Amino acid sequence: MGGALSMTLGSLLYPAMLGVQKVSNAPARIIATPATGPLTEADRDFVVEVRSAGLWEYPVGQKASKKGTTKAVRNAGEHLVDGDASLDSACRNVANQLGITLPNQPSPQQQSFESRLNGESGKQFDTDMATTVRATSGQLLTTIASVRTTTKNSLVRALADQANDTVLQHITVVEKTGLVDFDQAVVQETTSPNLPAQDLTPPPAVAGQPQAVLTPPANSTASPSPAVG
Repeated sequence: MGGALSMTLGSLLYPAMLGVQKVSNAPARIIATPATGPLTEADRDFVVEVRSAGLWEYPVGQKASKKGTTKAVRNAGEHLVDGDASLDSACRNVANQLGITLPNQPSPQQQSFESRLNGESGKQFDTDMATTVRATSGQLLTTIASVRTTTKNSLVRALADQANDTVLQHITVVEKTGLVDFDQAVVQETTSPNLPAQDLTPPPAVAGQPQAVLTPPANSTASPSPAVG
């Protein structure tokens, strides 16, 4: 009986929705009880959110490292790629140990960020990249703090620690470009998006589809947290 109760149905290990429009689920509800500590809906959603953030930010970092018009922008892009690859490796490791299904694509909203930046160049790209990454990183930092202070799962705590370090670094490098529009970033961070809930949640991976891997650069200086790995 105890073994049967230790894990709930697999469908609970992928969120119905993420973000501020999530109202149907109870974030503190325990959905699994692995040896590393109780896993709540908020814990699961956090792991998925970390994965989703990297899936859109990593290719944007690649573009910034190549088409940024200043050294600071190109440097920021390189840091995004390096940090996102390392954090994604840790995220996939944790998800595998906890039985959490991860997406292979970012949310529709995040895809729209990437699509917009793909169509830009020059100073407009530099400014929009820095501002968008600053805003979304600020939002994720708030989530990290909430999960880190409430989770009872040791793997989720370790992932939150690494995510905190990585996101703070990303915030710092985009601010060093001198191009962040702080007024716009704050508005984006604090205003609820007027979007359907499904646009804020990454689609689940197709069954049988290989898991997307964010490859670290050859000169990577980042490494997964030993506590996570």
